[in-house]
Amino acid sequence: MHIQSIPMWEGSGNNYAYLVTDDKTKDSVIIDPAHPPEVLPVLDEKTSSGAINLTHIINTHHHHDHAGGNSEMLKHYPLPIIGGRDCSFVNEVPPHKDNFNIGSIKVTALHTPCHTQDSICYFMEDGDQRAVFTGDTLFIGGCGRFFEGNAKEMHRALNEVLASLPDDTKVYPGHEYTKGNVKFAKKVDPEGEAVRKLEEFTQKEKETQGKFTIGDEKKHNVFMRVNDAVIQKSVGETEPVEVMRALRQMKDNM
Repeated sequence: MHIQSIPMWEGSGNNYAYLVTDDKTKDSVIIDPAHPPEVLPVLDEKTSSGAINLTHIINTHHHHDHAGGNSEMLKHYPLPIIGGRDCSFVNEVPPHKDNFNIGSIKVTALHTPCHTQDSICYFMEDGDQRAVFTGDTLFIGGCGRFFEGNAKEMHRALNEVLASLPDDTKVYPGHEYTKGNVKFAKKVDPEGEAVRKLEEFTQKEKETQGKFTIGDEKKHNVFMRVNDAVIQKSVGETEPVEVMRALRQMKDNM
């Protein structure tokens, strides 16, 4: 499995599209190609050289900065679109825990409603390689705003659905928000060793996608530590959903 990140709107939205290719068959998908002017040159070079066989467009949720490029993409690559039910031009909405394949890569669709009600994360396995594409549900060191959902839903998404993935699963989020997430985490857990290590990484590296795993997130992501006494004390709550609610309110008010 080969994963190529394609930064979009760098300096403003700091989005990522992802080109995922099965090394064996060259079958590929493009995830969240929201800004075609930055995505199409990459795809055109790869397809024209025969390096990939693009089979699908995949969306994590319907927001414009994730699915808004679908119309333009279809003019160049008239392919089926897999995504949440509200994504523009979507053809296939895989049920929760449904499986499909990209060549020899096994993909599991994980419904994670909260940021939007149609949010889907995609867990991919190829031999001993594991990756999850989380859109705006899980960021490195953070999570998405509760635009269409609530704390209970995000707690389930992060701490039941995604936390159940193997710890070595690499995380590929929809945005590069890690520096801001570290700033908040330091307020909640100022003495945390894992948070300090994440901060050190962000001081050296501009991009963090694919550099951290689900196991790492359980250590440095305060939204995945709602049962941690340190986090509970910081927010003044002990019930996990209430801890999640308090964390998000604090982050939104930063």
